[in-house]
This record gives sequence, structure tokens and C-alpha cells, in this order.
Amino acid sequence: MRREAEERDAQRRAAKLKYPYIDPRTAPINIEALSLIPQEEAEITKLAVIEIKQKNLAIAVYDPLLPETKKIIDSLVAKGYNLSFLISSLSGLKAIWDFYRFVPKPKERITGQIRLERTRLNELRKSLTSLENIKRALEKIGADSVYTAQVLEIVLAGSLSNRASDIHFEPKEKRVRLRIRIDGLLYDVWEELPHSAYNPILSRIKLLSGLKINVHDEPQDGRFSIGLPEKTIEIRTSVMPSEFGEAIVLRILDPETIRLSIKDLGFREDDLEIIQKELARPNGAILNTGPTGSGKTTTLYTFLSHVQTSETKIITIEDPIEYHLEGIEQTQANPEVGYTFASGLRSALRQDPDIILIGEIRDLETAEIAMHSALTGHLVFSTLHTNDASGAIPRLLDLGAKPQIVAPALNIVIAQRLVRRLCEFCKEPIEISSELKERVEKFLNKLPGRVNKESFKNFQIFKPKGCEKCNYLGYKGRIAIFEMLLVTDKMKDLISREPIEAEMKRLAIEEGMITLAQDGILKILRGTTTPEEIGRVAGTLEW
Repeated sequence: MRREAEERDAQRRAAKLKYPYIDPRTAPINIEALSLIPQEEAEITKLAVIEIKQKNLAIAVYDPLLPETKKIIDSLVAKGYNLSFLISSLSGLKAIWDFYRFVPKPKERITGQIRLERTRLNELRKSLTSLENIKRALEKIGADSVYTAQVLEIVLAGSLSNRASDIHFEPKEKRVRLRIRIDGLLYDVWEELPHSAYNPILSRIKLLSGLKINVHDEPQDGRFSIGLPEKTIEIRTSVMPSEFGEAIVLRILDPETIRLSIKDLGFREDDLEIIQKELARPNGAILNTGPTGSGKTTTLYTFLSHVQTSETKIITIEDPIEYHLEGIEQTQANPEVGYTFASGLRSALRQDPDIILIGEIRDLETAEIAMHSALTGHLVFSTLHTNDASGAIPRLLDLGAKPQIVAPALNIVIAQRLVRRLCEFCKEPIEISSELKERVEKFLNKLPGRVNKESFKNFQIFKPKGCEKCNYLGYKGRIAIFEMLLVTDKMKDLISREPIEAEMKRLAIEEGMITLAQDGILKILRGTTTPEEIGRVAGTLEW
């Protein structure tokens, strides 16, 4: 009886909309036509293509006026198809969708769903070794939405092959622009993606990421993963409404980036000795500062790996959890339900930890609990958003933390930036003038005695050139530059007087701190990077 009532309702809607009614129990279903739209999209948009003759499509649909249905209809019209509609009940559509089991698997199909298969992605990664290769591959398959699977596979595989950290789909008025971030900088890849082809890609990414496909006017965040033969890579999805459609940013979270030793991070030998000594201490706070994207997460995760043993318990409170760390208890803050860094830290302390990582100190409550934890036998790691190491302590005091708590709790503050590393296969030496040699000598003489100045006696400075190995960019990979502020007895005394940042920096340099710019210059003299790169992240160089 219910089914009959549903069919009568469908007949009434058909009459109202002035379209024919279809009874799926008697209608023939063309499998080739059905495969034109992936099953997930068909179910979400409440339709099914049941017949195809050249450019003429017969579509069974619940209601062609629904917003999500209109989008896919518009995309088919934009591709030149002539559409005829037949109104169906939902039960009727479900009966049609059952025929998807007869649709050939993706490898046998010209069109269809995206399957992120390991072998396919691995093959693509080997062929998409440059941004130009990605562009050519996309142009070769065309901008048709029936190739949604191939487009997304090429973009993901090409990004992995080129060590990208982020993928940007940016809707413009007439087209959608694709850009990829490599070593901190964004590069244009393709600017000819039509909106009609982008919409199925957007839907597929939403489905993969567990997002609401019918929500278009509010931001959404999600995740999905890519399985490769050697590892699984997680993708963090951010979808945001923009003027001409929903923009997507995919953050690639490659676990290889955090499988580093401390020596791989970029510390000089003299700084490395200081870091290892601080990590061996049983308690106290280690703060890492810098802007978003400066490598703080990688550094702190590497520190955790260094101190992790079978005898220690480590708990992290993060927002969000970017990488999953084996043997470490990770919890994600969720301020919307009242689970903040502060409340998470309180709960973590009841779990008998030895070491705690707090994603970020943003408020007084978190700062106070973190400092008290450092004073009561815990080794605490956290981050702050300040420009340099000297600004971290005034920032804590500005939040309201008491200087008599901060001074004894804090062990060291590390500031960092990421710079591009010169390609070892094509970098070219530049001519060193006598004037530059003299300036370098004066610069080295100003540095603390712990720096091995003799090792820079025959320094050489290089410039980028560009070759096939580095995508013709001249750079390949990144390395961090650091400055480290040790909380010495003199520093503790200064903290008690609530100093401004300039006072902190002056004393830190007197006590032997090497600034970000100075560490950058030393990396220039090692032939690791260039003056342009250091100037880009650390400001004007004085040497």
C-alpha cells in the first residue's frame, strides 16, 4: 500500500511538472547510460540516466527543480547533452540504482567513480614528475566531468610526486584555477577547468571527506586518505564558500615529513648540543614559535620521537591532530563542545603523563596550567605565534601569566622559519668579491665562541639555476633556520621585571643567542640556501 501511495504521488508530481511518469518495474535500463553519472552523485541528486542515444539522454528524476539536482543537470547541458525527464518515485530510483552492480569496474570504464587505487596512483606518480607534466595530462583528458576520477587522480598523484604540501581549487568567474604549493610557494598548474567539470570533483572530494554534499553556503572540514604501496597519506580537506563557488584546499599530510631525526631538522652542531641537553631534562617547558607553516609541528613531533621510550607516557592535545604518532596518546581539542586546550590539559594531567604536548598556548588558563605542569615534574612542549624567540616571554606575560611562574618553568624558546634548499644537482657558485669576504669575516667575528668559525674559512655562496631534478625551480626541499633563547639565571632575573621584547632580545644576544637572520647567513655560507630566501623570511640581512 505504501509503495502504491508513493507511485501515485510521483504521478501527481509528473502531472504538475508536465513531465512523463516512469514505472521502473517496466522501464528498460541502459547500463552504459547509467554509468555516465557515478552512483554516489546519482543517489545524492536523486536521478539516474537510463537511456543514451548520441547526445540525447533520458533521465529518471525525483524532482528536476531541486538545487542539488539542477547542478548536475546544468553540467550535462553545458556538455551539449539534450535531456528528457521522466518523474520517478524514490523507491523507483532505488530500484534503478540497484543496476549499478552491473556497471563495469573503474579500470574497464571510460567514465565512473574515482577509485584511489594504489597501483594506478603509483604509475601516475612516476609520469607526473613536473608541474608541466601535470598540466599536459589534464589537458590531454580534457575538461569533461565524466573524467572526474581521472582528473582527481592526476592532481593527487602529481602533487605527491612533486612533494606538494597543499592543493588549491579556486573558483573564478568563468573557470576554476588549480594551484599547488611546493616548498612554501604556490604555483599555477591549470586555469582552464570549467565549473561544469569542477562541480563533480567538488562533490567527489566532499564524499571522500565525509562532508555534506548539499551544503554550499558554509565552511566544512574533513579528511580522507590515499593508500600507496609503501605508506598511507592523509589528506585534510577544507571547503569554503567564495564569490564564484566553493573553494577547496587539500592539505597533504605525508608521514615521511615527521620521520626525521633531530639532525635532519637543520640545527647547527653547536645548537644541536643545546637541544639534546634540553630534551634530556625531566621537566620544564620548551616553546616553539613562528607563523603558521614555519615547521613547528614537524619540529615538535621530531622532539617527541626523540624522547619517546617504553618507560615514558606521552599525551598530546592538538587542534587538529595532523599526524598519527604510534605509541603516543593523542587527543583533539574541540572548543565548540567546551573541550579546549586548557580542559584537555587538565584531563591529561590526571592520566599520569611524563611528557605533554599542547598544540598552542592561546589564553591565560592554558598558559598557567602549562607552566604549573612544567614545574611539577612534566616535560611540556607547546607553540606560540610570535615573530621571534624574544617575543615569546612578553607574550606569555601579556596573557596574564605571572613572571614568578614563567621564569622557573621555562627552559628554552625556539623560533624558526622554513627556507627553500638549493638544488644540489644544478646550483651554481657566484664570484666572491674581496669586499664580501671582508664583510663575512666581520660577521663571523661577532658570533659567539661556540660557532666553529674555522669551518667557514673557505666558504662559497651559490645561486639557483634549475634542472629536471628540481622542476626547473633551482630549489628542492626546505630546511629550517632557528634562533634559540635559553632561560639562564640572568634571563630569569630579567623576566621577573616584566621586560619588553627589545630588552629580552638584547640580553639573549649578550648570553650567546644566534638570531634567525644570523643562522640564515651561516646556511648561505654552507651553500644550503640563498640570500634571497633568507631575506624573504628573516628580513634585511646585515653582514
